[in-house]
Amino acid sequence: MADQATPEGSLIALIADQDTATGLLLTGIGHVDYRKNSNFLIVDEKTPQGKIEDAFREFTTRDDVAVVLINQSVAGTIRHLLNNYTKPIPAVLEIPSKDTPYDPSQDSVLSRVKFMFGDS
Repeated sequence: MADQATPEGSLIALIADQDTATGLLLTGIGHVDYRKNSNFLIVDEKTPQGKIEDAFREFTTRDDVAVVLINQSVAGTIRHLLNNYTKPIPAVLEIPSKDTPYDPSQDSVLSRVKFMFGDS
């Protein structure tokens, strides 16, 4: 599914609110291939949970994605998928949004790391 012009594992995918997406897309992480597949989903209050779940599944199975950034507030709506995701690549990182600060107690990756090192 990787675009010929995009080396394997070279993209950062994004599932985020409008403000976060705008900032990160302005840095140049946005990519749309010749099939019109993008590496980002902009989420608002009208975005159905199923669409967020589909984007997460797509981004975590693409060969050209190395990292998936997701707003922690959005991650909360698909927490069941994040808790069951165990592959190291693409890495899934929860990030804060303008309106919702980062809460380490909600981060599923951080929880697994703490568990592996014996911190609870």
